[in-house]
Amino acid sequence: MNGPEAYDRTSLTTGVISVALPTRQSPQPLDPRTGTMLAGFRLASAALAALALCFAIAPGSALHIRNNASPVTIPFARRVNATGVAKLLEVDRARAKSLKTGTRAAPTPFQQNDATSVPVTNQAVDYVMTVTVGNPGKNFSLLIDTGSSNTWVGSRPLQNPFLPSLGSTGLPENIVSVEYGSGSVMGIELTDTLTLPSGLVIEKQSMGAALVSTGFTTVDGIIGLGPVGLTCGTLILGSSCIPTVTDNAFSQGSIPERMVGFSFAPTSTLDDTNGELTFGGIDSSKFNGSLNFVPITSTAPASQFVGIDQSITFGSPTGQTILPMTAGITDTGTTLLLIASDAFATYQSLTGGVLDPNTGLLMITPDQFANLQSVFFNIGENSFEFTPNAQIWPRAVRPHSLYFPGATRAHLNPWQLNTAIGGTPGNIYLVINDVGTPTGSGLDFIDGMTFLERFYYVFDSGNNRVGLAETQFTHADTN
Repeated sequence: MNGPEAYDRTSLTTGVISVALPTRQSPQPLDPRTGTMLAGFRLASAALAALALCFAIAPGSALHIRNNASPVTIPFARRVNATGVAKLLEVDRARAKSLKTGTRAAPTPFQQNDATSVPVTNQAVDYVMTVTVGNPGKNFSLLIDTGSSNTWVGSRPLQNPFLPSLGSTGLPENIVSVEYGSGSVMGIELTDTLTLPSGLVIEKQSMGAALVSTGFTTVDGIIGLGPVGLTCGTLILGSSCIPTVTDNAFSQGSIPERMVGFSFAPTSTLDDTNGELTFGGIDSSKFNGSLNFVPITSTAPASQFVGIDQSITFGSPTGQTILPMTAGITDTGTTLLLIASDAFATYQSLTGGVLDPNTGLLMITPDQFANLQSVFFNIGENSFEFTPNAQIWPRAVRPHSLYFPGATRAHLNPWQLNTAIGGTPGNIYLVINDVGTPTGSGLDFIDGMTFLERFYYVFDSGNNRVGLAETQFTHADTN
């Protein structure tokens, strides 16, 4: 893979370009009889007034500048929410609809140091990382989302309540409201200190403290890593934008570039800390060959997100077209790989898959799987192979305690990830599905987690581009 913007591990051209950020209007409070959030707005307004009386203005603290800032690497986890995943396709489509219609808002030159990395947990449905908020701090499990850019906590007030730290938080600044399609949040916008697992400290981060939230029962909130423009209009009072975690880490001199690198991995377990997120750069040990960059698409609404242009072919890079060259997005907050309705019909015909009424996913027989061909994603000047094994939902989950030398499938007595999504043990389900609208919408695909975990993925917001590279998992038979 040798595109004009290939990264060869030895050098990375840096720079900053100006991007005009679209301003979105804040949503108006709606009547609760229609199932919306007027009550939440009233609660938020009252809370803002009350908090303004009881919070003291914290003295400003000096920014922490690292003279030799490095990329920061952070682990993260992939988890399966076994209680709510049966509606996986429904949730992904609701999110896709929200992304298309734009209803998210209800979602100095320092001496540069090197990048920083952090572990993340792979959940087969979403990726989460632990973030410490405040000083003294409290830990929160946050969904890693490149499809939104607001960071907030407090979705589980009974299990893990958020109380702003008086030592580091100034007056509440505003009311924030974000719609995600499959969930929403409304709360107080304030500033606090975020500490990532690697020790990376981000001072004075503007973030939400949830008063009302829906759809987030297994995480405490979201760390938004998408374009800063997605925050514009999410504040009820005014239309200003909110600097993202990446923006603040860069402006404070803690990382050398406005860039985040993602190393995902497919898994056959319900909860696995097998991912890694790198703030401020990339981890070249996590990919093979060249890291190939393409610009963010110019086609709206995909251009507002981490959007790219791609085509999809069957069997080879020049094989039968499934999806012609068009715009869509890459998104860590979507589980499946969704494509335009007409493209999905073509894919279904080529694979022979039958829609399963319980999961909404295509189901194929073992014989069909044995004859399944690779799908190729043609992005920029490169083609990325999505193998037959990558196209199926992971099937077996094996208890770690039963791994021992000489163990066989019979010894392991595997249980199934299929049941976690409402499926039947032993069935073979495909992860490519229908986004719900035909080609030409301006957002004709979502390359979700099941695609991204087969590649190394970079969002370079400083240069308005996306990078992809093959990894050891691109051709793995993990599923």
